[in-house]
Amino acid sequence: MKTSWRSASLVASAAAVLALTTACGQDSPPAASQNVGATAAPGDYGSIGSGTAGAAGGAATAQPSAPSASSPSNPAGKLSVSTAEKVGKVVTDSLGLTLYRFDQDTEEPPKSNCDGDCAKTWPPVPADDAEAGEGIDKALLGSVTRADGTKQLTVGGWPAYRYAKDVNAGDVKGQGVGGKWYALAPDGKKAQGGAAGGQEAGALPGLSTRKDPKLGEIVIDKNGMTVYRFMKDSQWPMKTACTGDCLEKWPVIAPVDEKDTKGIDLQGSTPNRGYVVFDRPDGIKQQTIDCIPIYTFAGDKEAGDTNGQGVGGTWYAIRPDGKPVGASEK
Repeated sequence: MKTSWRSASLVASAAAVLALTTACGQDSPPAASQNVGATAAPGDYGSIGSGTAGAAGGAATAQPSAPSASSPSNPAGKLSVSTAEKVGKVVTDSLGLTLYRFDQDTEEPPKSNCDGDCAKTWPPVPADDAEAGEGIDKALLGSVTRADGTKQLTVGGWPAYRYAKDVNAGDVKGQGVGGKWYALAPDGKKAQGGAAGGQEAGALPGLSTRKDPKLGEIVIDKNGMTVYRFMKDSQWPMKTACTGDCLEKWPVIAPVDEKDTKGIDLQGSTPNRGYVVFDRPDGIKQQTIDCIPIYTFAGDKEAGDTNGQGVGGTWYAIRPDGKPVGASEK
């Protein structure tokens, strides 16, 4: 199989801080994929609601009752296609377990952004011994080298995972979890039932807005999930205070091409400075609005949910100009 990988670089030195303060806000308009360096914030995260290490919110951490069904070391074997109710055609492994993809990963080049506790809940599928069965195009199968050096199966470029709560063949309990996890269709795309709230995947731009009856105009992602900002993050210089286990509860928004937006302020508070991609210290690339890192909330289960609003007094829905809803900026 074809192996593709990308190593992430950590940027935490004083020189990186200097580079950041000049990078997020150059006079030239930002390219659709313009990146800026990141600096790590102090490790004081307080509590889970304020960007804390600890229990992993909406992405369940419970291990399966069947001990070996979704073990990270369990080979995929011969892949096949199954039809799941309300989800459609999905890729399954040799045990009949559903394979999933993660919105925070990247397809080109393939890269997994699920490590640590995330990988316990969503065990990566090993690339070794995986083969195409009936209904699977072997040309779409590949592998990506993870941070620990192991090779993970990819389907259509997307890293493949199992879900710890799927214990029986045909289970699709991971479908739509956190608005970020979806069963893999045979072509590597999301299974047809994939978008949260019953919306068809791809029906919305990467970022757009909606009128919430209580919060007013707020930003939503491509699945209709509410987008948030963290008041402990820094806009200038750009820093993140949500790292490690915090990202289990508050997944980052992956880069979104500016052409794939609707109603978003692409200029920022200073013209041509706000809509850039943030190179985080953990190697994850994160979209920003007005140089403010943006996230979704694992506790939001369906499109339109706003369960993250005001959590810990530090997390708030974001407006299309980057302002927090119901909080004053300091």
